[in-house]
Amino acid sequence: MNGERKHLYRLVFAAVLAAMVFVVTMFRFQLLGSKVHFANAVCLLSGLLLGPVWGGAAAGLGSALYDLFLYNEGILNLLITFVSKFAMAWICAVAFKAFGEKRRQPLQLTVACVIGALTYVALYMLKSAIVGAVAGNAWGAVASKFPASIINAGAAIVAAPIFYSALRPALKSAGVLRELEWID
Repeated sequence: MNGERKHLYRLVFAAVLAAMVFVVTMFRFQLLGSKVHFANAVCLLSGLLLGPVWGGAAAGLGSALYDLFLYNEGILNLLITFVSKFAMAWICAVAFKAFGEKRRQPLQLTVACVIGALTYVALYMLKSAIVGAVAGNAWGAVASKFPASIINAGAAIVAAPIFYSALRPALKSAGVLRELEWID
């Protein structure tokens, strides 16, 4: 029964975080040919709270659903979005766990978020270069997307550790953190 309870908590939290990613992505503004938003912070938070698999699934699913319902650039773009956002949360969670007992200290927490956010930037730049190369201007595509990507990454790197540090005590006090715990 305890295993089923943990599974249910993780499923519900993954759904809530996926919904948060979806909604936060809607609040964005144009910058140099790309869009700035704060959904990446929620993607990193998903990895920190739920671990690589559940956190990655929440990040990828929320972003992919946004692409499906509101962005609609085709199934290939949707799959690329899912994989790249999944990877961001997954890498963040793996780095977070690798810090061991020191992982919740501000520096280590931030470094895990930096690694996750830069993973996404690299994957997004790769996608932009490939799409740009097909259109005949790979460097132009990357140059137009890079500033907003770095701003998104910077905002996520600042916000995710703050969100995590604020939520963790409340989740622990409510007894929810025990059900979400994914690190030994």
